[in-house]
Amino acid sequence: MALVEMLMPKMGESIMEGTILKWLKKVGDNIEEDESVLEVATDKVDTEVPAIHAGKLHEILAQEGEVITIGKPIAIIETEEGDTLVNPAAHITQANLQAPVNTDKEPQTAAIPAPQPSPEPEPETELASAPEPTPAATHTGITEGRFYSPLVMNIARQEGIAMRELDQVPGTGLEGRVTKHDIMAYLENRKAPQSESAPAPSASQTEVSVTQKPTSAPATAAPKPAVSVSGNAEVIEMDRMRKMIAQRMLESKRISAHVTSFVEADVTNMVLWRNRHKDAYQKREGEKLTFTPIFVEAVAKAIKDFPMINVSVEEDNIIKKRDINIGMAVALPSGNLIVPVIKNADQMNLNGLAKKVNDLANRARINKLTGDDLSDGTYTISNVGTFGNVMGTPIIVQPQVAILALGAIKKKPAVIETPEGDLIGIRHFMFLSHSYDHRVVDGSLGGMFVQRVAHYLESFDINTTI
Repeated sequence: MALVEMLMPKMGESIMEGTILKWLKKVGDNIEEDESVLEVATDKVDTEVPAIHAGKLHEILAQEGEVITIGKPIAIIETEEGDTLVNPAAHITQANLQAPVNTDKEPQTAAIPAPQPSPEPEPETELASAPEPTPAATHTGITEGRFYSPLVMNIARQEGIAMRELDQVPGTGLEGRVTKHDIMAYLENRKAPQSESAPAPSASQTEVSVTQKPTSAPATAAPKPAVSVSGNAEVIEMDRMRKMIAQRMLESKRISAHVTSFVEADVTNMVLWRNRHKDAYQKREGEKLTFTPIFVEAVAKAIKDFPMINVSVEEDNIIKKRDINIGMAVALPSGNLIVPVIKNADQMNLNGLAKKVNDLANRARINKLTGDDLSDGTYTISNVGTFGNVMGTPIIVQPQVAILALGAIKKKPAVIETPEGDLIGIRHFMFLSHSYDHRVVDGSLGGMFVQRVAHYLESFDINTTI
């Protein structure tokens, strides 16, 4: 028998912590390898965390609602591996508390070392001789019982915020914890220029006021008055995902200079090809054949032609991405939106893209996406035509610089050029709406890119095999 720690797993790039939503198992329950043990929420996705060891849930170390740093122990699993039963209290020894956590290799569990016997040490005397650091003098993450996440601490260090100042930042998170949104809002107010209407006090006035009146703690913001609604209105609180969407959309509009270009494409060949193959494909593969993989293929080709659309911005630098990772917006049953990512889309054939699109869309709708499924996107598409919309002006997914909205496909009369002369015929048309960040993408690049996507859709080979 052996005891192993189950650690908070790494769930994607830039994710530093997760919130325990719900334990799916209770102490004493048997756990199979790869069986889901708990649900965790991050700033990108809610996901289930599986066990990578079979055994029995011996102890739960993190309760529902707690925010846990990546790599920190969240549970103890009793396994059949080995013959020695490790002391359950070993996970709280001084050595384990000080051991660094390596999150680069995405660990989920780590064996708990058995305590080593020692020849009657005198820990009390040794600990008493070591001076304790002052919480206000160091960025430890905990001061006077208040917890700060690694992300918040990192921002505080970069912005030169002392712990004494950080302690004054009002928190809106669980138990008053400071979230990323709280500290970013504080920084915005901190950097805002003071009102020019009030005259600056003279040196003598300042000196008198300081000597006569002791410094008081900064005043907290006055609570907002309650909103009064009549009986004809219903108040609906945003769920956690909707709050995140709202915050990110506002941030994107604030960060990027949005411009949108529109192109209409004749996609008759694409429609006829799909109508010809969709029934046979579903019978053979057991899945639907949608237009989305064709859209992804065309976008991936256009990105290769115009690689400067596949970039991000960091201060005064443009980061050009070699990987072509295309996100696709998926509407959830709850009405919310999520954007899973097709990694290396340019390296897949049409059948591979169809499989990946269906897999991500299906898992998104049943809340089975992982943090990795949502990370590292370099360009995004949104099929607004699914809802009957002919065009739209999508908001860029940060830190990307462009996004493409695909409108509904409509039959229209069109002029068809032939060697014998022009004819009027019925064709299938759709609008492509390309929103891009005018800080780094000019109208020429943004317009040529969407025109190239339209060209690939219009010239789709009707004899393509899948």
